[in-house]
Amino acid sequence: MRVWAPRAGSVGLRTDDEAAADRPMEVDGGGWWRVSGAAGATAGSGPGLGARYGFVVDGADPIPDPRATRLPDGVHGLAALSAVDPASRPDTGWTGRSIRGAVIYELHVGTFTPAGTLDAAIDRLDHLVDLGVDFVEVMPLNAFNGDHGWGYDGVGWFAVHEPYGGPDAFVRFIDACHLRGVGVVLDVVYNHLGPSGNYLDRFGPYLTEGATGWGAAVNLSEADSDEVRSFIVGNALRWFAEFGVDALRLDAVHALADHRAVHILEELAVSTDALAADLDRPFSLIAESDLNDPRMILARADGGYGLTAQWNDDVHHAIHAAVSGERQGYYADFGDPDALAKVFRGGFYHDGTYSSFRRRGHGRPIPTDVVRASSLVAFTCDHDQVGNRAIGDRPSAYLTGGQLAIKAALVLLSPFTAMLFMGEEWGADTPFQFFTSHPEPELGRATAEGRRAEFAEHGWDSADVPDPQAESTFLDSKLDWSEIDDPAHRRVLDFYRALIHLRRTEPDIARDDFASVAVEHDADAGWFVLHRGTMSVVCVLSPDETVVPITLEPVLAWSDGGVVSDGLRSPGHNVIVGRRVD
Repeated sequence: MRVWAPRAGSVGLRTDDEAAADRPMEVDGGGWWRVSGAAGATAGSGPGLGARYGFVVDGADPIPDPRATRLPDGVHGLAALSAVDPASRPDTGWTGRSIRGAVIYELHVGTFTPAGTLDAAIDRLDHLVDLGVDFVEVMPLNAFNGDHGWGYDGVGWFAVHEPYGGPDAFVRFIDACHLRGVGVVLDVVYNHLGPSGNYLDRFGPYLTEGATGWGAAVNLSEADSDEVRSFIVGNALRWFAEFGVDALRLDAVHALADHRAVHILEELAVSTDALAADLDRPFSLIAESDLNDPRMILARADGGYGLTAQWNDDVHHAIHAAVSGERQGYYADFGDPDALAKVFRGGFYHDGTYSSFRRRGHGRPIPTDVVRASSLVAFTCDHDQVGNRAIGDRPSAYLTGGQLAIKAALVLLSPFTAMLFMGEEWGADTPFQFFTSHPEPELGRATAEGRRAEFAEHGWDSADVPDPQAESTFLDSKLDWSEIDDPAHRRVLDFYRALIHLRRTEPDIARDDFASVAVEHDADAGWFVLHRGTMSVVCVLSPDETVVPITLEPVLAWSDGGVVSDGLRSPGHNVIVGRRVD
């Protein structure tokens, strides 16, 4: 057993055997320590599987292993050794696939089902298969302090949160997905660590003096950063190789402060591609980036990092602004009548343009001749775009059914990789709010006060902002699966299924290149048309009946329209999909 602790003057191994004394560890070179008398991780060098252990650094109380694979007693307790046993896993027949062009379904394990566990989530996988989902994306599972939270304050990067079922449950979940022909995307956070249970600085220079919006920055390019980068790359490859995860969603990569010539994202991509070649199986890396920088998804031969895809907030913002009419905050610029057309033609709205929200120029154009549109992940809502509204209200709380249908059609019939957020497919009435369960009263109080102050600055009444520490905030965010039996919700669900079926079966819609897209729109008349080859998606954004000058044979509609002499007559807030008639 070894641990990297270049800052330590002494390190000992503590186990849960009260009769045993701490075992001294000795310097092993490069800041590494190993159990005295043991060559690395050979037999007898440390505890066996399941045994509890921790490290005593400079004579202080024991703390968990930075690479703890299980934290059964929480992030402050002793670690336990665990490993995935390949022999115990079923033959799923899964050979993997790239996420490009897929339909992804994002979920939060704790609120996806009443039980809030990975095993309970397995029982709902057939619903996703019936819907037409290709990949399930789970919000972060790394160990964090408290029972429930969004998971972005994790500190045990190699462990799976115990209240969700721990690592064994995650293995069962992955196998259950693969048996159904569904891939798994894991959301991982490498830009910061949570405020409770982070002992990394006791071992070595994992963090720097810089800060992100969530805490101290990770040391990616300063002294001794080689081992920190290896820590990150090793974590990523473990999810692929040991657990069988198919893709990683990399949280907020714009907060990765890396000044090296080879960026950590490129290093991750190179290592991931090498593992994929060794295992003869595709793996994907998806960046969440606020930079509008095409280098994320450009091939390395073209000067990029070579990631598989990136989330595209601009598509979300353009669709949401056009359909909802909201113009607050970062939606202000997307009130431009041409915003929706621009994102479908080029991916980014801010591609060097002035961003009023940032008060500066932002972004760079995507070279659409070499980048596939499927390298961008588009969505009508995600955990941020719902949960970071003051009251966590979904679009279904303030839009009509027809408006929801327009948003869904624009995403699912686009050339982009599509993503849904749990419950969206039936227009769930339940909110998805920001919730925490910090055991430390002062941390919980600071989180609640900071949340309310942030929204007060944007004009919200702080009294309306739910207390993230309240148990009710978490419970209110759980999906209500009985809603599916309601006719109004069932209608939304059936429409989503039909859209995904069209995406899979219509060749013109299945194309993933920017050249396959053409648009027409009339802001004054209140309509927008997305053309995909011979197919057209006619969106009536106006609440009033509208005639769109297009001749179409409808194949799918939220509400039926009628062919008239001057085009297609449609009710307001409606979408009609069909094949153009010349």
